[in-house]
Amino acid sequence: MSNTATLEIGGNKYEFPIIEGSEGEKAIDIKTLRGATGGVITIDPGYKNTGSCESGITFLDGEKGILRYRGYSIEDLAEKADFLEVVYLLIFGELPTKEQHDKFHADIKDKAIVDEEVKKILDGFPKSAHPMGVLSSLTSALTAFNPSSVNVDSEEDLYRSIVKILGKFPVLVAWTMRKKQGLPLDYGDNSLGYVENILKMMFRKPNEEYTMNPILVNALDKLLILHADHEQNCSTSTVRIVGSSHAGLFASISAGISALWGPLHGGANQAVLEMLEAIREDGGDTKKYMAKAKDKSDPFRLMGFGHRVYKNFDPRAKIIKVAADEVLGDLGVEDPILDIAKGLEQEALKDEYFVQRKLYPNVDFYSGIIYRAMGIPTEMFTVMFALGRLPGWIAQWREMRQRKEPIGRPRQVYIGENYRNFVSLEKR
Repeated sequence: MSNTATLEIGGNKYEFPIIEGSEGEKAIDIKTLRGATGGVITIDPGYKNTGSCESGITFLDGEKGILRYRGYSIEDLAEKADFLEVVYLLIFGELPTKEQHDKFHADIKDKAIVDEEVKKILDGFPKSAHPMGVLSSLTSALTAFNPSSVNVDSEEDLYRSIVKILGKFPVLVAWTMRKKQGLPLDYGDNSLGYVENILKMMFRKPNEEYTMNPILVNALDKLLILHADHEQNCSTSTVRIVGSSHAGLFASISAGISALWGPLHGGANQAVLEMLEAIREDGGDTKKYMAKAKDKSDPFRLMGFGHRVYKNFDPRAKIIKVAADEVLGDLGVEDPILDIAKGLEQEALKDEYFVQRKLYPNVDFYSGIIYRAMGIPTEMFTVMFALGRLPGWIAQWREMRQRKEPIGRPRQVYIGENYRNFVSLEKR
């Protein structure tokens, strides 16, 4: 294959280099297109065919069902690493040694205290506020309590900002949930592991000791790993483009949270539970709803099945299904919603319509089931997604700043009115 692409416009030919990634992905480098052609641009709504950057963090092949962080398969990482190892890997490029891991965790714990004044901001929200709106606001507010800008040319300065957000973000997540439930706010326990501490901060009751369940710890650890990064999705691209203006890390992540909030992105696992609730209210007949899903004239859509990127199967779903079965088996939760979920899963896995179209349950389906069984409110599901995605956002922001990428500035094709004479108010 030629290492250049030729574009012909109005009889003139222009050549552009073809660049190739380490996994064989090819891209036409058109950064000189507008200058060379006198103003011609490409248009690609949704950026489905446009690469916004070169990145060494995550490789995703939706056709083959492959997901790798820094070259390591998601299957190996979910089975053999803990979440904090994956956090370190994504941000710094290599798996940590035992010494690096312990220091990283110690530094995160050292920065985990959130200024008491933040509680006043939290108090300003009504209980009816959506947790994602609260979390985005509190994350942005951290900037006010850490006003100095990050010197991205200083590894030490950058590292300090990274451990700060990794320490404080789980506290904000826990506070967001506890505020909703009317529970006292907790700072956690520095004697615990990162994931164990998250669970304790979220669930400890003020009048009893919190008992750690290793099956829940394992399930949450895996869920956070599986959500940690997913290449240039909507929220990650938002973090990078906001950061490209040299906005700070906390502000960029706050923007990413807002992007994740949407039901077409991070809100998908909440949409799954809302669908299950609707099925329950209609009698809980899973066969009826499977038939509705197959009827093209029916507006009903089965949430949590298939994936926009993975055309074969979602490798994360295969991993988390095992954890979901373990959680449901261990907790023995009697819940009609979860019974409906299991019924839909079994129907879909053996129904020819779904099998032929590879519409398998995805990670949002299983994560929603696990969070429901753990006792996490439905409106908190996307917040948990944000907790998992945090290291990916940090890694992508750090990479973008260290590569000194230019400020994001997409072009447009104007389709509005041509020049018009102004008519004064009294003559209109």
